[in-house]
Amino acid sequence: MTGKRFSLSCKKMNKDTFNQLFKYGIVGIMNTLLTAIVIWAILRFCFNVVSEEKATSMQMTVSNFVGYAVGLINSFIFNRNWTFKSKSSWKTGFLKFVLGFGICYAIQLGVVLVLNEYVSVPALHFNAFGVNYPVTSSYLCQLIGIVFYTGLNFFFNKYYTFKK
Repeated sequence: MTGKRFSLSCKKMNKDTFNQLFKYGIVGIMNTLLTAIVIWAILRFCFNVVSEEKATSMQMTVSNFVGYAVGLINSFIFNRNWTFKSKSSWKTGFLKFVLGFGICYAIQLGVVLVLNEYVSVPALHFNAFGVNYPVTSSYLCQLIGIVFYTGLNFFFNKYYTFKK
């Protein structure tokens, strides 16, 4: 390959990667909000984690899993069709996506559980529509896990799940 062709190829690759990363970021923000809302709703309304107390490992795991399952479906649809514009079959793409999700999720859950065990910060309280929304250490650990997962999962999807 000549130098000029290689340079044009790199520019296109960088532009494509940047565009994908930008779109993935938009989907990621949407997913982060969706996942966080589901996790926080489960911690608040199912497990009643409202004070300075930390959620148990079981409560953290259940709320985390349900939140990520909701995000998984949303993420697959938007990233397959919009971010990476994949032409592979839905079945093959979804199986690869679930594999990537499982690997990234397991690593993220480990990070969340370790953080929840060792990190402690005072709770913040927000009131909206007459409802008190506490943000405890457990919530912050979940949010850190979401950010960690999103970065790891982008590379897995780009170079494996939706690879062209």
